[in-house]
Formats: sequence, structure tokens, C-alpha cells
Amino acid sequence: MEQANTPTTTDQSFNPSNGSFPASLEEIAMRVNRVSQQCKDDPHQILELLRTLEQLHQDIRVNLFEPSLPNTRNDLYHLLLDIEETGGWPYIARMKLRAFLDHLSSDKEGLTDSE
Repeated sequence: MEQANTPTTTDQSFNPSNGSFPASLEEIAMRVNRVSQQCKDDPHQILELLRTLEQLHQDIRVNLFEPSLPNTRNDLYHLLLDIEETGGWPYIARMKLRAFLDHLSSDKEGLTDSE
């Protein structure tokens, strides 16, 4: 496998190169990484990718994960322990409006300095 196809992330629980993913999930991660690299200069495409990933996350959580939760306290305890030990709860963070506006402000300052 080529290094360029390996998704870059600091969360080793998500990194398919650490061997913890089934092959099918590794392939999905590599494809998502390739798509993200292909649209890296187009914020509209990146936004669409992020929306798609967020929708997939929600669908999987609501339709598959929640119905599969354990019915006993002991099993729930073991699941929560596993979540804690393997990287925490999966979460897709949204960019805060303030951070977005700050980014725009810093771009404007850079333009006025170079003029």
C-alpha cells in the first residue's frame, strides 16, 4: 500500500494503518482521504464532503448503533469502558461561526498588509 493513500490523522484509533480496521473500513477510509485530497482547494466540495460524512455518522448512530446498545448494566459498563479505552465517543465537530469569521478577518488583514 502506498503511503500517500493512508489517511492522515492524529487519532491512532481511526488510522487504518495501525491494523485495527477491517479491510472494508480501511478501503472506505482511504477512499474518503483520496476524495478529500482531490477537493482540497475547493471549499464547496469539502463542505459537501463534510455534510455527507456527518449525515452518514448520524444515520449509523441512529439506525444501527443506538438499537444495538446493550440491555444490561454489565454489558453497558463494558461498552463504555471500551469506548473510553479506545479513543472516546465518535464526534464530528462543526466549525464555530466565530472561528470562521476570525479566519476571514485574518485574511483581510493579510490583504491590507500586502497592498
